[in-house]
Amino acid sequence: MRAALFDAPLAIRMVDAPMPRPGSGEVLVKVAAAGLCVGDLYIYTGKNPYVSYPRIGCHEIAGRVVSYGEGGNGPAPGTRVVVDPFIGCGTCYPCRIGKRNCCAKLAIVGIHREGGFAEYVTAPAKNLNLVPDVLDDFTAAFAEPVAIGVQGCRRGMVTAEDSVLVLGAGPIGLAVVEVARAIGAKVYATDLSTERLAIAARLGAIPVAGGEGLLDRVLELTKGEGMPVVMEATGAASAMEQTLDLVAAGGRIVILGLVKRGLGITLPGLDFTRKEVTILGSRASVDCFPVALSLLASGRIQYPSIASRFKLEDAPTVFAQLAENPMAMHKAVFLMEPK
Repeated sequence: MRAALFDAPLAIRMVDAPMPRPGSGEVLVKVAAAGLCVGDLYIYTGKNPYVSYPRIGCHEIAGRVVSYGEGGNGPAPGTRVVVDPFIGCGTCYPCRIGKRNCCAKLAIVGIHREGGFAEYVTAPAKNLNLVPDVLDDFTAAFAEPVAIGVQGCRRGMVTAEDSVLVLGAGPIGLAVVEVARAIGAKVYATDLSTERLAIAARLGAIPVAGGEGLLDRVLELTKGEGMPVVMEATGAASAMEQTLDLVAAGGRIVILGLVKRGLGITLPGLDFTRKEVTILGSRASVDCFPVALSLLASGRIQYPSIASRFKLEDAPTVFAQLAENPMAMHKAVFLMEPK
């Protein structure tokens, strides 16, 4: 089968890879659309700490059921599905309390096992989610990043009465913007990039210039109170440290961004009690795909409209371009059979 294989950092090529076979309880999926995530770009640039090479990347996968391995069952062959790429062990403490996204032995399709930059992929049969008929394959591939937005908003207990400030208007920040707006919240977005802010505004967020003076601008917008909900999606330590200044007393902070392993951040200790804030982490998603697909089917998520379509054979060129200039495109999706 055709596949885009990461051989090593800064090395990706098209190969004729062996056809995968579904193991016990697994399903074989014929890939129709595969989204490129920043995690895939980190595999290419050598910044992903969890991957081993060689590896077929991609965890944003839409396709069709082909067959099942022993003991596997689910939707009939030919059914359109998206794959939840996060695989928990089912026995550790996080899994026992319903947080398999935090599994102590977490395996991720496209990171720890072969992913969707190929004609076929395998996954646990229980990780399939049905695609509504109104969605095409390209749009369905956005279920995974939108699910991250759903998870973040759930963690932050976002309601229609809230004002939400999203730090970072990259792919994850934009997913949070769209989900929070779909909930009915008033959403502000900030970023150092004016181009990204313009995209956030196009998706319905109120843009707030980032950088020096951000706190003053936020306090002016909120009459000195700060934002009820602050969602950090930059992965920058400095942004994480600023969240406690930006949030209102009694408000909620959700950290979605990732910093390098071992890197610490400093927060003003008195404000933990003075403001009585709630600080939450949000990792990937758990049981959020049905909501994400429903939002996509409703037409309330516009992010797919700013994405670019490519053939899988374009993967080496696209990754090289993004490594040189991450702003070269807002999102890339590879279609196995483009029309």
